[in-house]
Amino acid sequence: MGQTQTGQTVTLQKQDGVGIITLNRPEVFNAFNQQLNQDLLEALKKVAKDPEVRAVILTGSGKAFCSGQDLNDRTDLDKERPSLGESVRKRYNPLIRAITEMEKPIIAVVNGVAAGAGCSLALACDLRIVSERTKFVEAFVRIGLGLDSGSSYFLPRLVGFGRAMELAITGRDVEAEEAVQIGLANRLVPHEHLQEESLRFVKKLAQGPTRAIGLIKRSLYRGIDTDVEGALEYEAQLQEIAGGTEDFREGIRSFMEKRPPRYQGR
Repeated sequence: MGQTQTGQTVTLQKQDGVGIITLNRPEVFNAFNQQLNQDLLEALKKVAKDPEVRAVILTGSGKAFCSGQDLNDRTDLDKERPSLGESVRKRYNPLIRAITEMEKPIIAVVNGVAAGAGCSLALACDLRIVSERTKFVEAFVRIGLGLDSGSSYFLPRLVGFGRAMELAITGRDVEAEEAVQIGLANRLVPHEHLQEESLRFVKKLAQGPTRAIGLIKRSLYRGIDTDVEGALEYEAQLQEIAGGTEDFREGIRSFMEKRPPRYQGR
């Protein structure tokens, strides 16, 4: 394992081109407080800028992935009318933007419960790998809140509008097997092999054409909310960029030479 950089509430490790970000408040199931928001955003910015990191794992320490907002940390609840909207804008929205705008694959390894903003965090990642101990909960409605941190965007796009409505207004638990069946998660791995298998999978992504993966992310986010003509034109623009990368040239060379490509992420 590469060098470990530790904030107060997040650890960051590097191994074979993979940045491993671990939420590290296990005593409260990795619930968000202000420090965790800050440390996670800093870690996401670091891996986004680090040329040695070509794929990212986001996971949790202990028994949970992330249980959402730490309600014991909400000092503004003492106010007659706390400004939750401002809190979402300042503390959570930047995290979701950092994930979606990162031009590298970022995989949520959901090792336990992902609830509320923790569920949103996992849904914002490009893929989700789960174990039998995983549980997704759109828990907002349980405390009289609407969705936030991107769940209203990601949830219906992953599972469809009708099922998204059901999960959001009931706040029920979604176990791992159901999560895979309905498209909330991508693959189910036995818990004792979760970290090992996930790291093996993400290492393969780290060996891929990183620039192309970043462009694919861009095109999918744009394409899902545009018309056909707009999608076609944006694809053409991005393909122009891809055609100028060293990875594209290596892909062509390896094909002609009948050998596996050796991508450098450039």
